[in-house]
Amino acid sequence: MNDMSRQSGAEGASPSAPEAAPTSTEDESLVDELGALVDNGRNYAAAELAFQKTRAALAGRSIGIAAACAVVAIILLHIAFLALAVGLVIALAPLVTIWGAIGIVFGGLLVLVGWLGWIALKNAKKLGRIFSSAEDESGA
Repeated sequence: MNDMSRQSGAEGASPSAPEAAPTSTEDESLVDELGALVDNGRNYAAAELAFQKTRAALAGRSIGIAAACAVVAIILLHIAFLALAVGLVIALAPLVTIWGAIGIVFGGLLVLVGWLGWIALKNAKKLGRIFSSAEDESGA
């Protein structure tokens, strides 16, 4: 019984005993872990930078292709409107003289341009009012 009480006493003292100070191997492993963490951070930053560069290059290429397609589309639209105007002149020429057909098509196009310009001006003024400050509206 005496041996049992000694063992239980020794076991009971073990958990409450203060832990030993960290040894040099534990300090080295902490330094190694911090070094690995810094290296991982550098690797992550380098990989993220490379990814963003690749992404920007791809976006730039896509923007270039989109801009080229938009320019070609605008040119083709312009040609289509020219063909429409010429076709209208040819179609109206037998009804009214060639000069009358040209005048009708030209006048119609001027009216269309004026109407579109008026809409653009109205929207530009609306946009100006949206972005103007309260001081600008009071005349100060």
